[in-house]
Amino acid sequence: MPANAATIMYNAVAYLRLSKEDGDKTESDSISNQRDLISNFVKAMPEIRLCSERIDDGFSGVDFSRPAFKLMMEDVKAERINCIIVKDLSRFGRNYIEAGRYIERIFPFLNVRFIAITDGYDSAKERTQADELIIPFKNLVNDAYCRDISVKIRSQLDVKRKKGQFIGAFAVYGYLKSEEDKNQLIIDPYAAKIVRDIFAWKLDGLSQQGIADRLNEISEPSPLEYKRLLGLHFTTSFQVNPKAKWTAVAIGRILKNPIYAGHLVQGKESTPNYKIKQRFIKPEHKWIRVENTHEPIILQEVFDTVNRVLALDTRIPPAEERVYPFSGLIFCADCKSSMVRKTVPAGSKKYAYYCCSKNKAGKGCTTHCISEKALEKVVLQTLQNHIASILNMERMLLYIEELPMKQEEIRKINTQLLMKKEELEKYKALRVSLYEDWKSAIIDADEYREFKDIYEKRCAEAEKAAQRLKEEIPLIDMGKGENHVWLEAFKQNQNITELSRKVLVSLIERINVYVGSRVEIQFWYPDEYEQASLSAQNVNGLIADPPLALDKR
Repeated sequence: MPANAATIMYNAVAYLRLSKEDGDKTESDSISNQRDLISNFVKAMPEIRLCSERIDDGFSGVDFSRPAFKLMMEDVKAERINCIIVKDLSRFGRNYIEAGRYIERIFPFLNVRFIAITDGYDSAKERTQADELIIPFKNLVNDAYCRDISVKIRSQLDVKRKKGQFIGAFAVYGYLKSEEDKNQLIIDPYAAKIVRDIFAWKLDGLSQQGIADRLNEISEPSPLEYKRLLGLHFTTSFQVNPKAKWTAVAIGRILKNPIYAGHLVQGKESTPNYKIKQRFIKPEHKWIRVENTHEPIILQEVFDTVNRVLALDTRIPPAEERVYPFSGLIFCADCKSSMVRKTVPAGSKKYAYYCCSKNKAGKGCTTHCISEKALEKVVLQTLQNHIASILNMERMLLYIEELPMKQEEIRKINTQLLMKKEELEKYKALRVSLYEDWKSAIIDADEYREFKDIYEKRCAEAEKAAQRLKEEIPLIDMGKGENHVWLEAFKQNQNITELSRKVLVSLIERINVYVGSRVEIQFWYPDEYEQASLSAQNVNGLIADPPLALDKR
């Protein structure tokens, strides 16, 4: 700047900024305090005329892409302004590199006078060697302060995530933030009903687009519109229509979100550092998942079933509203390819068959074909038998659970387990003392090796016996807690008389069709079924008069 700067009339702008994100002290750095300080300063500077004021309230100093800052620079480039006044350098910015670039290069090039009042900096005055050192150092300190605040905020947010606290700005559709605790989610009764309908429609065979169309037809507000109806100031750059509608993508997000089963998965996105605001998706193993953090809208079993359905290769047939009941469940037993449905006209009627897709395309395999009616009949009959077997098993397990013998058996096993542990500790102690005897020349090397082998063998036997006793307790205690949850999926359909898409995807994992229309059905929860069956059979022999014999089919 020229030495006779005092003779030049400056058109100045007061630039004010405040951000809690930077850890600004709201009292000393408030907008009103900044304004008063700048106004009093200008009164003592006759060559400066305060023409305008630009305010970035709530914007971090790390990023210079601030709305008011951009407008101020447009005024500078249009030569409406040739002086910028700030309270201090931290109000101008907290990015060491960018702040230095503006102060050292851009403002001198544009002949702009820059004043930071409390830091005693005025570009119109002669700069001393101390200024050359102090100003960059202050910018560096401001940058480091912002970095420190950023690290603390990230750390605190991670702590909250790991505690299962919700830290989003807005609750997801179906939930509200609790008035008592903003980090706790509570169910929104109205929206939760829509969420349950979405999951139910998916189990009935509707596609995501079909569900979205149904909601739009009844004029149900989309998640974005619902937030606005609640009075939330929510905006998004993805909206292209005046009124947001339901889409297949929105439905898919709801169906895949574990939050509806009562679990929080947070920390999926982040930024490289406090200076770069562009977000990226973190690897899945770095996501923070905490289960059972809030009341679920959807049962876990229903959520799991729907997500299994989403993973199936299914398509809605032309002129149909939903998939066929067996879509994605029926496969060729030999080549493992999916079976496709085809219709064969016969007079005025049409008959449906399932055939191997690989054979139908002429790519090999043999003819595997079964009529839809025959398939429905055999699947229904097998499912009824399987449910009857499970109900019989449940009665056996519940009967066993009520017997006093059960708790007595567990107490006996626990006593035996304690004795085995004491025996193990005794042999370990003898093995240690054996080494001391050898070092003291009480026994020779041959005796040491002989006794050592004996003690090690007895330690191994005691450990093996203790492990066997531990494995017996779960078998006796089979009937308690969450072990019975899987039974409910089948019990709900104990009076089944016809098949539906919901029943099939909930209970059947896979249907394999062999040559000659032989069918193999794989049900869900096979491990739980086998364990329960083994438990009932093991204890069945100990009961003099069981209520019903276990069906071993």
